[in-house]
Amino acid sequence: MEYIVLSATLLAIGVYGLLTKRNLLKMLISIEMIAAAASMNFVVFASSAGGSLGQAFLTLALSVDTAITAIVIALVLVSYREFRVLDVWGLSRLGGRRERKHKPEEVEE
Repeated sequence: MEYIVLSATLLAIGVYGLLTKRNLLKMLISIEMIAAAASMNFVVFASSAGGSLGQAFLTLALSVDTAITAIVIALVLVSYREFRVLDVWGLSRLGGRRERKHKPEEVEE
């Protein structure tokens, strides 16, 4: 029972961080806390049921979570290198407009 309370606490902290923070890295940490809470639930319910299905779900969840985290970190790095912005609202203000670093070469006909 203590693990379920711990998992619910992790979930609540992760949701709070996701809703209140604007920094992309802090939002990523909040999402990771939510994923840790879900993984903890898999382990707790698998141990109470006595089967190995929970362990299979845990392995799948951890591998998918790791892949998603790698993709999000790559996107955060690209957005910081291109726009020097880690604030979510700052990125949304860009609105798809991107300044070019160099002029395109003119094509002669």
